[in-house]
Amino acid sequence: MPVKAIICDFGGVLTSPLMDAFVAFQDETGITFEQLGAAMVRGQEQLGAHPLFELECGRISEEAFLDLLRDTFEADLGHRPELHRFAETYMDALHPNEEMIELMREISSRHRMALLTNNVREWEPLWRAKLPVDEIFETVVDSAFVGMRKPDPEIYELTLSRLRDGGGIEPGECLFVDDTLVNCEAARELGWLAVHHTDNAASIPEIRSHLGD
Repeated sequence: MPVKAIICDFGGVLTSPLMDAFVAFQDETGITFEQLGAAMVRGQEQLGAHPLFELECGRISEEAFLDLLRDTFEADLGHRPELHRFAETYMDALHPNEEMIELMREISSRHRMALLTNNVREWEPLWRAKLPVDEIFETVVDSAFVGMRKPDPEIYELTLSRLRDGGGIEPGECLFVDDTLVNCEAARELGWLAVHHTDNAASIPEIRSHLGD
């Protein structure tokens, strides 16, 4: 069954690796990745749900998320860190993956194209400024605006339904590209093809192979 639609992730696929952003956060704040993870666990105990997941689903605001982190860091670290540059620090560390962007631009002339991202509502202007989103992708599904996130099956089904508005597409005709393995596994469970992106050298030939290039 030939591929008709490409559904691509944003961070870590069309940009440099997401770990670069966490390293930048650590460098700016002195808060380690492990301490950030511990704060998320404590925040989940307070909130009753994972704070990052709630943020990415648009159920809490960025400021509420940062206030929760400040509270947990104060309890864990003994001081209340200033996190007002959280978004800028994160996004400034992510650079366009020009080789992958050019591939997506090339194949957009002969395939249906969707961008599927777990993101933050308040960050939309920042991440959209990184690449020509609307030139390449006919639809964008942003978790923060639809109240669901990868790897929830519903967000994949929503993306496919939006692509189907322009013509019939079956799950087996979808190729999904993401840097998170669990997200790729969720796509495969729905009958999609998936490429787990690790680097361009591996992913680009795999994508082209699926497309018959």
